[in-house]
Amino acid sequence: MFNIKKNATLLIGALILGGCSANDMDISAGMDLLKAGTVTNKEMKSMAHLAAKESDHQNRVASRGNRYSRRLRRLTRRFHRVGNLRLNYKVYMTNDVNAFAMADGTVRVYKGLMDKMNDSELLFVIGHEIGHVKYEHTKNAYRMSHATLAARKVLVSKGGRSVALLSRGDAGDLAQKLVNAQFSQSQESEADKNGLYFLRRAHRNQKYAVSALKKLAEEGSGGGFLGNLFASHPAPLKRAEDIQAMIKKGKR
Repeated sequence: MFNIKKNATLLIGALILGGCSANDMDISAGMDLLKAGTVTNKEMKSMAHLAAKESDHQNRVASRGNRYSRRLRRLTRRFHRVGNLRLNYKVYMTNDVNAFAMADGTVRVYKGLMDKMNDSELLFVIGHEIGHVKYEHTKNAYRMSHATLAARKVLVSKGGRSVALLSRGDAGDLAQKLVNAQFSQSQESEADKNGLYFLRRAHRNQKYAVSALKKLAEEGSGGGFLGNLFASHPAPLKRAEDIQAMIKKGKR
């Protein structure tokens, strides 16, 4: 396991006590590594904003008048905020079966997922993704990304070059890390409950949570192209069984 604080301390010590001189950027980068262990919500939102901006640049975003954008707006009209965080929805015109949400309120849904799911199933998946942000499940991914960027900052400064602290390539890598963040079984279950909440609030049958997860399981076992959603959210069939049992017992 990568120990952020230990490695940052060693880095700062080496820069200050070693044979080479440490400049302000070197020490700043070492301090960034220390901070990565306790990244704040403000820092998380800032990194998410940069990552989302780069992700939007790399993908074809549906226009506001596009039928996929209209469908997404209709489905999410009740869901504009999570606490004090305003949500920002867009559609990627890509055939990947995928969706993600980030700490700055970014919610992106891929055309491939929208083609595969009916409205209720899609709403459950969107609610699930927003649940990971609501319950701060992505914090570990942000911490590690913060540490990675700090380490790159050191390497760039020691190369004698003066560059922007976050290059386009760094932003793209950050986006990939955050979109592909892995979650524990308990985190998946908690996010599923947020998906169920979306269905209840929209007055839709909770059975569509089960059918959505079964579709993902079938696609994954069949070897079809599922984008990142299946890989980063494991065991959809088991989760479907758990939700079905919960619905039968009348629990929410």
